[in-house]
Amino acid sequence: MDSTFGVGDRPAGDLTTRARIRDAALVHFAERGIKGATMRGIAESAGVSLGLVQHHFGSKEALRQACDDAVVEAFHGRLARGVTEDTLGEVGFLTDLYASSGPLLRYLARALVDSPLDTSSGAASVFDELTAGAGEFLSHTWPDRFPPGSARVRDAASVMAAMHSGTVVLHSHLARRLGVDPLEPEHAPRIGLAILDLYAAMGEFATSPTAEHIRKSSAQDRDNPKEQW
Repeated sequence: MDSTFGVGDRPAGDLTTRARIRDAALVHFAERGIKGATMRGIAESAGVSLGLVQHHFGSKEALRQACDDAVVEAFHGRLARGVTEDTLGEVGFLTDLYASSGPLLRYLARALVDSPLDTSSGAASVFDELTAGAGEFLSHTWPDRFPPGSARVRDAASVMAAMHSGTVVLHSHLARRLGVDPLEPEHAPRIGLAILDLYAAMGEFATSPTAEHIRKSSAQDRDNPKEQW
């Protein structure tokens, strides 16, 4: 089976039988969810016996944890490079992530939906890293608007991460509307370009009288919450 990792993301020596089993599990969990995937089906996809899967991982939960660890390690590496190279806020960063991470993104999409309250999951860790990266980008680019450590940058970074990861979670609906699978490498640039167009348009809207009215009204509602019945 094809590797689920992009160039430079697979750890050295990670071409073992154990890695093949985990790669097969990433695909099965993404397609069927944790409950729907079976150890036997994963074994068949990996081309090994069920006993060998049990020997390496023991249980389906342990195999799920290995998948979580692999996703966190891969995305942590990419996000770290994004911080180092100061590209986290660029649309091209998201496009490259889509183009080289299809299977990992499919697993992440399913995990974000299947385990929304599991703060120890790999999906939660990746989302938290996306949020942290977004916060660093916002504070670095607009320090006066988004002071480091402020509630304002926390809120904006969290929403930014949710907006971007939402395109991953809802990729099947995007595929239905776009007519192509956005997680396939050749179609990945469409998401980045669409986001760029939206940001450009919303930047213009943000300076309009309508936006200023919304901003003032929202601030008043926040500062003077209505009594809840």
